[in-house]
Amino acid sequence: MYLPRSTRKRAAYRRVTRKACGVGCVMDVRETRRGYVDTDELVFSEESLEILVKAQQEIHWFLDRGYPIKNVVTFVGNHYLLSSRQRLALTRATSSSAYIAERKSKEVSTCDNQVISIDGFNLIITLEVALSGSTLIRCMDGTIRDLAGVRGTYRLIDKTDIAIALIGDKLKSLNIAGAVFYIDAPVSNTGRLKARILELLSGYGYELSVELVNNVDALLKTKPYVVSSDAIILNECVSWLNIGASIIADSIGAAKYINLSGQ
Repeated sequence: MYLPRSTRKRAAYRRVTRKACGVGCVMDVRETRRGYVDTDELVFSEESLEILVKAQQEIHWFLDRGYPIKNVVTFVGNHYLLSSRQRLALTRATSSSAYIAERKSKEVSTCDNQVISIDGFNLIITLEVALSGSTLIRCMDGTIRDLAGVRGTYRLIDKTDIAIALIGDKLKSLNIAGAVFYIDAPVSNTGRLKARILELLSGYGYELSVELVNNVDALLKTKPYVVSSDAIILNECVSWLNIGASIIADSIGAAKYINLSGQ
């Protein structure tokens, strides 16, 4: 199990997890590696990464000329005989120069006394993947994305409480007025996740709410101070914070990155 840096922090997060779980808690405490695929060592090896970087350069060239990413990844992926996992990584990591510039122009680092809107599954799952030591992607727009997918089902794992506590600490350091977590209602176990967030973060000193909604993407596209790495949301939101990448860099010591940032 991959935990935050320092012995003191590890002990603190274990206490948070035990306290939050409480008597009669049914949380699954079996160790689970969110997003782990055993073939990643092969498909993202140093040799494979050289091919992926070359493929990404070609995909980026096509995107800058207006070609749709799905068609381009299929075309380039077929040329290089890439696996579905490699194609997914390239799809999530690669953007046109115009989209990268637009996203960076809307990225903010401060949000004093503001209410921030959090893409709940997006942020929590990425941190669970990081805590699991599973594959993360450094992307061209500066975000960190994972290769996990919800696909209508989600369950709390042994990393969930730690991820939520890390988010709580980060938000407190930003001096925010409040935070609203938006979670996709159609996905299983959203009620349990909502309860965990409210229980773990209730004492952090900022206003907190968790909303279960049918279309998180559509709602976040209209808001400022969004916390997400979802490309579609970042293209249209008013402003956003790269909190996931910041938490991973500051607090998770064993994160496993594939560098497809173009740098």
